[in-house]
Amino acid sequence: MTDTLSLKGAETTAATTSVASSADADGPPVTLVPGAVEVLPILPLRDTVLFPGTIMPLSIGRASSLQLLEESLTQSKLLGLVLQKDKESENPSLEHLHEHGVIGRVIRMIRQDKGVVILVRGEQRMRIKQVTQQEPFMKAEVETLSSQMPSKDDDMAEAAVRNLRESAEKLLSLRPEVSDEVKAVFSTIEDASTLTDILAANLSIETEAKQKLLEETHVARRVAALEVHLHNQLHIADLQSKLRENVSSEFSEAQKRAYLREQLRAIQKELGEDGSGEEQVEDLRQRLDKAGLPEKAKMQADRELKRLEIIPPQSPDHSVIVNYLETLAELPWNVLSDEKVDLHKAQEILDRDHYGLAKVKKRLIEYLAVRKLNPTGRGAILCFLGPPGVGKTSLGQSIAEALGRKFARISLGGLRDESEIRGHRRTYIGSMPGRLIQELKRLGTRNPVLMLDEIDKLGADFRGDPASALLEVLDPRQNQEFTDRYIDVPFDLSQIIFIATCNTLDSIPAPLRDRMEIVELSGYTEREKLNIAKNYIVKRQLTEHGLTEAQCTWSDEAIERVIEDYTREAGVRNLERQIASVTRHIAAGIAKEEITEAKVTPGLVRESLGPPAFVRESKLQTSTPGVVTGLAYTTAGGEVLHIEAIKFPGKGGFTLTGQLGDVMKESVRAALSLVRSRAAQLGIDPKVFDKNEVHVHVPAGAVPKDGPSAGIAMFTALASLFSNRRVSKDVAMTGEVTLRGLVLPIGGLKEKSIAALRAGIKTIIIPKLNEKDVPDLPDEVRQRLKIIPVETVDEVLAAALEPAAKTV
Repeated sequence: MTDTLSLKGAETTAATTSVASSADADGPPVTLVPGAVEVLPILPLRDTVLFPGTIMPLSIGRASSLQLLEESLTQSKLLGLVLQKDKESENPSLEHLHEHGVIGRVIRMIRQDKGVVILVRGEQRMRIKQVTQQEPFMKAEVETLSSQMPSKDDDMAEAAVRNLRESAEKLLSLRPEVSDEVKAVFSTIEDASTLTDILAANLSIETEAKQKLLEETHVARRVAALEVHLHNQLHIADLQSKLRENVSSEFSEAQKRAYLREQLRAIQKELGEDGSGEEQVEDLRQRLDKAGLPEKAKMQADRELKRLEIIPPQSPDHSVIVNYLETLAELPWNVLSDEKVDLHKAQEILDRDHYGLAKVKKRLIEYLAVRKLNPTGRGAILCFLGPPGVGKTSLGQSIAEALGRKFARISLGGLRDESEIRGHRRTYIGSMPGRLIQELKRLGTRNPVLMLDEIDKLGADFRGDPASALLEVLDPRQNQEFTDRYIDVPFDLSQIIFIATCNTLDSIPAPLRDRMEIVELSGYTEREKLNIAKNYIVKRQLTEHGLTEAQCTWSDEAIERVIEDYTREAGVRNLERQIASVTRHIAAGIAKEEITEAKVTPGLVRESLGPPAFVRESKLQTSTPGVVTGLAYTTAGGEVLHIEAIKFPGKGGFTLTGQLGDVMKESVRAALSLVRSRAAQLGIDPKVFDKNEVHVHVPAGAVPKDGPSAGIAMFTALASLFSNRRVSKDVAMTGEVTLRGLVLPIGGLKEKSIAALRAGIKTIIIPKLNEKDVPDLPDEVRQRLKIIPVETVDEVLAAALEPAAKTV
């Protein structure tokens, strides 16, 4: 008579084994013909015995076993499961296995990082007859075995079964960890063979004893053997119950945890788990102790460790808690880099890495001097303002090197999510700390130099405003207890040296700008670019392309040609790219053995880079009434701006072209009103304004233009047009104009003056209030340009207009 493998639809778990039901699998239990011979793959088990009618999870890690599952499960879900005699054997052969086992059906397979977990249902006892395959995994002919039931008239056997059932129910009543569902299932089992198999699977007895029960096909003998085991278990359970009652009042928390941990270890052993979870918890506890967490962080870590101890590794929350605790353990709560401020060395480093920038270097040396005198003071947060490619980021690296601190750069360009600064809340898998905490964890120190690059390009949307989040970060009086949403405990940022960079201040919110000291880095003059290229860029590119100075030499004329014809920038980033292109051209020739060395001349530059990429605006070749040279400031540096005005018969209309912004349009209208108000003074017939149309145009119409600094240029162009007096072609001007004829100050004077010098201008007119900025201009600019400060438009016209042209 064969075993009944289902318990009338009931399902439960006891310790590591479940009672099988049809709900557990994708099909009904399999009943095999007793004595039938099947060829099945054999899966060796180290310390586990599976019984018919039960379900058990098995952790598979051996390569041969994994290959067995991959190749066999596609054909059949039946396996032969046999206990190893030596559980340490990695590749057991037939002599290392017990002869008897069980035919199991795989009902579920779960892939994990370190292997596979399968859920197997025991179907029927079997015996290995002959091995048919040993590699890559074992296959064998197996004979199915049936249980021999006692006669229905055998009263002694019936009494033994009832006695066994009563003993089992008594044992269950003494084990408080067993649920009421399990107890109910045992009361519904009617088949004696199934009852013995379920009891054998769930009793805490030695593995060899379980193997003997599996090998026993006589149900009456199994009942007798189980009665002995149950008697022993009842005795132990009764003693445990008494001990719990006697010592419960004296049980300390530590003893209780040790006892529960031991029980958990036993359960993990039965489940086939390696117990690495407990080792992981202990490892995290030790790492957290070494990290020296402050009190609040320590309390939070202890709470999460307690949760981790009771959460199974398969739970999604397990990995979330582990990642959180690892982050806390890796943060540099008390780790500080040794800071040694040597001002002479700092000056050497700045001079080595950067050409010019005397005013900026002076400010940085002052900054370092204050840190030397007061290392714990809350120094200013510097913000380097300047066009691209002028060395803002590399200045931050030089400061870190001078202080002996670690350096990291956080790019803020395009950042729109506030969580990138404050961190993501631990409410979902994949949450992480903000960029600041991540960089500190990576650097391993609490006092690095952090560069917040492109702070003017922060965005904002429905996910928050990162600029507002930075207010706390950059406030020395608030960032001592910065709370990242991920770690959810305060972290001290006060020892970090923050340095921000930006190209413009217009897009930075005023409260954020108020927390920073702005250090301006203007564009380089052509002579400065020439020196930078000779002393830094050329040498760097030769090294990167595997060339020596003997193989490739650059003339000053070649570098100047690259600067003038192939770059249009305030910095030197594109200049380096163009020099690299020429160097690659030479390197290719040397590699092909076409040349052995080369001298870079303007001709070779044109051969390598092609026709000039830029035709710069230069000074006017001839003077014409209504045409004036203005000066403009862009993110790429200064530019000259030719403003053209014409008049033609009409009804006093006014036209503006050249993609002018609103501010510049208003400047033109203000200039026209000012000219009309001074018509008599300028010798202009007032009727001419009503009889003519006026058209003002600024060339390079595809480029948007805006700003008030072209006011005096617009006024001079209109005054020149209507008075028929030419403006000197060697004069350029910049300044905002008012309706009273006053000239107001402007920004970007250095960039504008450099642009004038580059265009061949000899005289520039600037507002009187900008005269204070003249000493900061490069020596070359002050020596080669005549600078005329003015307060009113009358002074502008006196300096710019030529004598009135004669009417023919």
